[in-house]
Amino acid sequence: MQRNGFRIGTLFGIDIRIDWSWLLIFVLMTGNLGFAFASMHGGWSVPLRWAVALVGALLFFGSVLAHEMAHSLVARSQGTPVSNITLFLFGGVSNIQEEPDSPAKEFFMAIVGPVTSLLIGGILILIANLVAGPMVARMAGPMETIQELGPVATLMLWLGSVNVFLGLFNLVPGFPLDGGRVIRSIFWALTDDLRRGTFWAMWLGQGIAWLMIMAGIFSIFGVKIPLVGGGFLNGLWLAFIGWFLSNAGIRSYQHVVVQDVLGGTPVSRMMRRDPPTVSSFVSVDSFVHDHVMRSDDYGFPVVDDGELVGIITLDDVRAISRGEWTDLSVRDIMTKAEDLITVGPDEDAADALQKLINNQVRQLPVMEDEKLVGLVRRRDIVRWLEVTGEAERGLGLGTLGET
Repeated sequence: MQRNGFRIGTLFGIDIRIDWSWLLIFVLMTGNLGFAFASMHGGWSVPLRWAVALVGALLFFGSVLAHEMAHSLVARSQGTPVSNITLFLFGGVSNIQEEPDSPAKEFFMAIVGPVTSLLIGGILILIANLVAGPMVARMAGPMETIQELGPVATLMLWLGSVNVFLGLFNLVPGFPLDGGRVIRSIFWALTDDLRRGTFWAMWLGQGIAWLMIMAGIFSIFGVKIPLVGGGFLNGLWLAFIGWFLSNAGIRSYQHVVVQDVLGGTPVSRMMRRDPPTVSSFVSVDSFVHDHVMRSDDYGFPVVDDGELVGIITLDDVRAISRGEWTDLSVRDIMTKAEDLITVGPDEDAADALQKLINNQVRQLPVMEDEKLVGLVRRRDIVRWLEVTGEAERGLGLGTLGET
């Protein structure tokens, strides 16, 4: 599942990104920790409580990053490319660009994340208990012990417990959680079919997701759920996670099916040959009236003297004001050839689709011997899937088409 976000750095050669939804959960977590520390540590000053809460929230997402980095490093060691890691509302996601090519690789890639979280959690809890050991003997009960812990021990105990929960939660057999991917690797090994293994793992995950949704609804109406409790907010959050898991599982299965259908099919079977082109020297105003208004195309290759020099799209036109149309030429606003992602006519269509998705574009020039021979668009791929009958099987292919 590819997610947008802004880049904050690189670790082990992998881009680290933050989705805007992460800011919301970061603020909420910091606030919850600040109020929790206020009730547990009344002797702490207000600046200290909020400083510890801020550090705790940052360390939590550092733990999530470690979890996802473990997935990514194992994937790369197996030859599977990883585009980035994105932190978002529900934690994090490693944007692994290809499915593993064997059940064993899937198993190890999936299991390493929860194992990493459990190891981090266990080590932190052990250290926290060693630090708190002398105090435990003098305290009357666990709450009194917590109240006497210093900032460092408190953080380690909390963060350790959270990491253990994170590891165990990800082992839930709900695809596409790590536990669901472990189950998929088992189904895959038993059936010797990735698509069928994904299908059964997806349906098991759907069952888990709907149990979470129903449990969340019951919790909203006051029923106490083990490990979750009751209450409106807890129930709403649990139901929301279940809904997200259900949708993510269906999308993951759709992705596998589409890749399976397109695999082995060359781009030449679905590309548009001799697409309409435009010269770089015409004005934007002429381009709009003579090309855009006379076709339903979104992007146009820019060709001068038989050579591809760029592509111009409707987004390029929308990025400038109407008053500039007569003053600017296509060359001024197009994407230059050296910045374009291209494919070859014999390239696998599944790889072409992945390039379209990863680069968030709607069309790719098809090049052979440095000459433009066609254009492959998302709509062309969707049409191919419709011809093969896959679009009628509930694949939700609208996300691949033009929007």
